[in-house]
Amino acid sequence: MAASQPDATRTDPETWAGRRADARQNHERVLAAAIEVFTEHGIGATIPQVAARAGVGKATVYRSYPTKADLVQALARMHIDWFHQLVTAAVEAAQADAYRALEALLERVTARLAEDRLMIEVLSGVEGLGDEYLEQQLERILALGRAQGSLRADATGMDIQVLVSGAARTLIELDIRDPAVWRRYARLTSAALRVEPD
Repeated sequence: MAASQPDATRTDPETWAGRRADARQNHERVLAAAIEVFTEHGIGATIPQVAARAGVGKATVYRSYPTKADLVQALARMHIDWFHQLVTAAVEAAQADAYRALEALLERVTARLAEDRLMIEVLSGVEGLGDEYLEQQLERILALGRAQGSLRADATGMDIQVLVSGAARTLIELDIRDPAVWRRYARLTSAALRVEPD
């Protein structure tokens, strides 16, 4: 089953509430077209290609996104929004079992990475995309795990980042796209942070 793409119809109500209906529709068409074009051609795709796929003129795209970097940033934000929803649910699940919540979170993320190479390109191609919310929520899960005795006392968000990104880079280089393989390495990452019962 293909990974779900970010929802290109989601827009910031404060930004778009006052716009004409046709302007909102064009905005949504441009984002949907950008997802398709960048998925097919990578981040090297051009604004004219996006405009052609959306069925609008280049000027329409540039009105919303003055540069291609702005469009890529918008796509990155859509992926980050997906991460926010996922990690928020994981924090809630962690109240009962932080280890299982972390394991499930990493499996969902890595399975998506296996199938959605655009997400990898977009997130790695945008500078200054550090996200305090994600970092804080990961630390909350780790803190709950430490309190529950299921996660190592010295486990950090940096540990997760290094282990997951290292595995991801290797799997990408090997062109492994099977989500089951990616999930296996997510479980190995979780296991590395687990406190083994006596």
